[in-house]
Amino acid sequence: MDITVQCIKTSWTKQSRGGEAAARRNAAPVGFSLPQVPPGFADFVQMSERDGFELRSSQKDLREIGVSLRDEGDRLRVLARVEPLFGLPPRPRRPPAVRLLPGQRVRWQLNYRFTSALGIRGWWYWLDTFNIAYGHVDWDVFLSEPTVIVDECGPVR
Repeated sequence: MDITVQCIKTSWTKQSRGGEAAARRNAAPVGFSLPQVPPGFADFVQMSERDGFELRSSQKDLREIGVSLRDEGDRLRVLARVEPLFGLPPRPRRPPAVRLLPGQRVRWQLNYRFTSALGIRGWWYWLDTFNIAYGHVDWDVFLSEPTVIVDECGPVR
């Protein structure tokens, strides 16, 4: 069965927490049309404050992205991993894995806040969005609402 994954990583500093920069960041899509991606790879999209939230697309091996995928015969088990473990917000209770039937999709989002060990460099943030489809899909599959949405975004002040 086909598994299609799009991983979107958006990163910023406190400079983009308000005003025009925050508006640009918040306007970033949560899904993009798919380029040709070979089996076993994910479409990896990065957008960062330092690049004006311009889209940078590449491909990553499915084992290198922060999501666990397991084919269970008639379903696909999906569980986003929390990476790295030292970022905020704390996640003492996580949602269970999602089990997709063929033709279903999930969008799973996690956010993080980090600071340097001594707090000298200030805070920086990132948002991970995983779009995952089970079964054959078209190039525009992630442009519409998914079957399941898991929002693990917490308060990061």
